[in-house]
Amino acid sequence: MRFHQAVTFLPVDQALAVAKAADDQGYAGVYLSDHMFFPRERRSRYTYSTREDGAPGFGDHWDPDTHWPDPLCFISALAAVTSRLRFTTGVYVAPARDLITVAKQVSTAAAISGDRVNLGVGVGWSKEEFDATGQDFTTRGRRLDDMIPALRALWAGGWVEYHGPHYDVPAMRMEPSPGAPVPIYGGGHSAPALRRAAELCDGWIAAGAYSVEEARLHLDALAEARRRAGRQAPFTIFLSLWERPDLDLYRRFEEDHGVTDFLCAPGLSAHVDADAPPDQQLRTRLEASARFAELIVHKAG
Repeated sequence: MRFHQAVTFLPVDQALAVAKAADDQGYAGVYLSDHMFFPRERRSRYTYSTREDGAPGFGDHWDPDTHWPDPLCFISALAAVTSRLRFTTGVYVAPARDLITVAKQVSTAAAISGDRVNLGVGVGWSKEEFDATGQDFTTRGRRLDDMIPALRALWAGGWVEYHGPHYDVPAMRMEPSPGAPVPIYGGGHSAPALRRAAELCDGWIAAGAYSVEEARLHLDALAEARRRAGRQAPFTIFLSLWERPDLDLYRRFEEDHGVTDFLCAPGLSAHVDADAPPDQQLRTRLEASARFAELIVHKAG
């Protein structure tokens, strides 16, 4: 099993330092989320929201001041200060962009990082973002289904082309191309999301953190979707649990459900004094990251 530290919501400068430390501490990777902006007036409802106002259940982290760096740009910066970590987007709202932009940015990040990019994708929920980029919100699921094979075709190197129901790309060259296939993971636990991951992707990414019961429910649904898809290829599963860190629990999910990768956020969940100077906040995050590595990451290997 592998452990990936989420740096979502952290100030950009602290996220860079946390990722650099994670590289030295034995984590397998870091995990980055995606939003383009915070709308002053939000009418969209987060897909899995349990709140009356429909906002994501991210607590104090969902506010206008939260840093949301572009994940592909951020990966390029992280690659410059690390040597081992893999970078996973969880998830990149690909259909809020045009196909060529997504293909170009991901292939460049893959080339810069030495092929350390995992592209986790989802359909998104914020119509405001789609409106701002000129992409159709209502067809985002169907377009993502077509975008996944289109991206693989465009990353092949040399002269490439793609002809599908939503994207029609004449012969072109897009260099630099990735030196190895970029894994594509489908995010979300709705029925369409699980179907997409099972049929089209190399793996699945959980939609947030779950209780043990919720996790087992969604993993069973994923297993059924994979059975229906009839695909036997190796399959990566990213899971995040609300439970206290417990190596035995992680091992049970690995053995019972084939979970290969666990998301953790010691740097984010550390008890940081909001009024403390930034350097003190960073020290607290780095210490929490080191403790999790000592208690869980090193023993899991």
